[in-house]
Amino acid sequence: MARKAKTDSTDTAANPGRLKQIALTYKMTRKADPMVGLVIAAVGIVTFGVFLGIGFWVGYPIYLGILGFLLAFLSMAIIFGRRAERAAFGQMEGQPGAAAAVLQNVGRGWTTTPAVAMNRNQDVVHRAVGRAGIVLVAEGNPNRLRTLLAAEKKKMSRVVMDVPVHDIIVGTDEGQVPLKKVRTTMLKLPRVLSGPQVTATNDRLRALGDLLSNMPLPKGPMPKGMRMPRGGPKMR
Repeated sequence: MARKAKTDSTDTAANPGRLKQIALTYKMTRKADPMVGLVIAAVGIVTFGVFLGIGFWVGYPIYLGILGFLLAFLSMAIIFGRRAERAAFGQMEGQPGAAAAVLQNVGRGWTTTPAVAMNRNQDVVHRAVGRAGIVLVAEGNPNRLRTLLAAEKKKMSRVVMDVPVHDIIVGTDEGQVPLKKVRTTMLKLPRVLSGPQVTATNDRLRALGDLLSNMPLPKGPMPKGMRMPRGGPKMR
């Protein structure tokens, strides 16, 4: 009984937290997407109405009405999730370090290291290692990023010359990948490494070290006013 009461109290405490998080997400989404509420409501009403109409037509309005209600709720949740994700990407786009936040949610099988290379102009290169090999994701000025990417590839070639390296420059210009498509682009890369090879690659890169291994780095997008400290690490 005591264990059951404890579980019930935990669930009760967790539910308000989830509801509060959903409400906060909705408010943030509505700022970037004012039509989100109307769109979600329309999807729910149309889905429920279609199934209820079919139910009256075939003579089972209650059963299909219940099914329509469940599917309407599911459809609303899916649409809300997609528009919330789109709004979040829209708010992050253009902020230094936004790609690092995306890489942290690429999925299982990927090991990410933010800011393995950076300059004083806040051009930054992040690294992800997975079955597709090594992916360098760069954000900032494309011209300066080419120098950073070339230097990072040269540094890595000393220890992982046999591992394929892909590079992605985040942006909306030709040859660049929009922030919201970074994850999809990475997941589409061909898988050429086995699990042990991925582990060995991570171990080699960890031994090599990275630019900011001894510097505190906040998670998520970095503040716009952040600058590399004078006398800090330099690219080799």
